[in-house]
Amino acid sequence: MKLISEDQFSRHYKGKQIGLFTLKNKNGIEVKLTNFGARIVSLKTSDKYGTFQDIVLGYNTIDEYLNDKFFMGCIIGRYANRISNGKFTINGIEFLLSQNDRENTIHGGFQGFDKKIWEIEQVGNSIKMTYCSEDGEEGFPGKLNVSVTFELTDTNELRLDYKALTTKETAVNLTHHTYFNLQGEGSTTILGHTLQINSDFITEVNSSLIPTGELLPVANTPFDFRVSKRIGLDIEKNHPQLKYGNGYDHNWVLNKSNDRLSLAAILSESSSGRDIEIYTTKPGLQFFSGNFGDEKIQGKNGFYKERSGLALEPQFFPNSPNLPDFPSAILIPEDHYHHKTIYKFYSDNK
Repeated sequence: MKLISEDQFSRHYKGKQIGLFTLKNKNGIEVKLTNFGARIVSLKTSDKYGTFQDIVLGYNTIDEYLNDKFFMGCIIGRYANRISNGKFTINGIEFLLSQNDRENTIHGGFQGFDKKIWEIEQVGNSIKMTYCSEDGEEGFPGKLNVSVTFELTDTNELRLDYKALTTKETAVNLTHHTYFNLQGEGSTTILGHTLQINSDFITEVNSSLIPTGELLPVANTPFDFRVSKRIGLDIEKNHPQLKYGNGYDHNWVLNKSNDRLSLAAILSESSSGRDIEIYTTKPGLQFFSGNFGDEKIQGKNGFYKERSGLALEPQFFPNSPNLPDFPSAILIPEDHYHHKTIYKFYSDNK
């Protein structure tokens, strides 16, 4: 690991140092991270011709990350995704959260973990980032100590290991919010990518993208990715759930009955020959197809437009604290929050 002293990322901010850090394996895969939001800034992998390209969306300077509103490459917390009406109840006590998505809470509130400066240390061939979320931060109860370890292996796996401890019962749902484009960031849209998700159901949402508590079978719907399918094939179909999200912005219920590490999804792009397998211990996977609307986002190489990248976010289900039939996302002081995600990279020439 090394600190890159590029002026655009080295910054003393709010009394702490922000830097850029690099992991590289023997096969040439390179990951750069910043401790502002525990973000992946770039991820270079080989295509089938042996050419390395950056396959994640992002910015060129730390100032752009400081003003980011699209959660580029960051760790999301204290609770990823949405919580209805910005509140939940534990043991009869109602907790009021920051309402940063109209009346709802999304991705931890106005100053979620993506806006925090994390402490950083090298642990072997990995980077460990830690953050202490104080009791009451954004309305969440309990002091929460969090760590995320990023490890890049010589078997072309990027491993994320999440841990947390709390002083009070609280809702915790950590995930990673990188936008991928396997043709290379700044290139064409992700509509030609193919995706397979190991899931028979999605969690139905209302017009505010809040789960209703019902599970919808994916069979015979645009949400059926049980067999690898081109993302653009059904994204414009006349389906009410697609209308709500302006495309895919839904949680898939993974086919698993426990928290063992298992294959959740496979993302592929034929012209580059790149593939990513995603493994997780979490029960759900949010697929967001980069529905930016008319937003023009200045990225690393030009402007990002609608569906320039996609996010695949292992998670507990959205709004779980208010829906007791969903897998529980409540952490108690006696327990350890410990989850893993693995991104395994392939190219046709390997």
